[in-house]
Amino acid sequence: MWQLRLEQPSDARAIEAVVTHGFGAGRFAKTAYRLREGVAPEKRLCFVAEENGTLLGAVRFWPVLIGQERSLLLGPLAVQPELRGQGIGIALMKKGIEEAARLGFGAIILVGDESYYSRAGFQKIKPGHIRFPGPVDPTRILGLALKQGALEKLSGAVARAGVDDPVSASAAPLG
Repeated sequence: MWQLRLEQPSDARAIEAVVTHGFGAGRFAKTAYRLREGVAPEKRLCFVAEENGTLLGAVRFWPVLIGQERSLLLGPLAVQPELRGQGIGIALMKKGIEEAARLGFGAIILVGDESYYSRAGFQKIKPGHIRFPGPVDPTRILGLALKQGALEKLSGAVARAGVDDPVSASAAPLG
């Protein structure tokens, strides 16, 4: 049986492989990835599922600002393709959500399929309420309140909460 645990630095190569297999190289052009560029994920909210030392899936959460409100951006959530539908992704997501609530975060947003993410409590955010800095299908913007009224506070542009590792367009470190 698989188990959930915090991501470790030694998991990086396996996580990259499962994410690449699930989303492909084109993922870096997506708006959600642009918000992650140069930003460290919230390490206390990065989990993996493994069984007998084999990584089965992973989830990460990233700090963002929506207007003036600090929030989290969920993703990527990736599971080995042959293991999808076994509850691994939902379990990873719920683990991260529970920990985010315990740590005092107010809300989580993502861009994704409502029929899947609603199983963890996510719901559509009213179109135009929050704005991503690039093209995003407004019907795929979802949110989850971890505190009473947290989604209603979210209004405005989604931006990186800070830059931890500045990079140029060519991905070479600035400095």
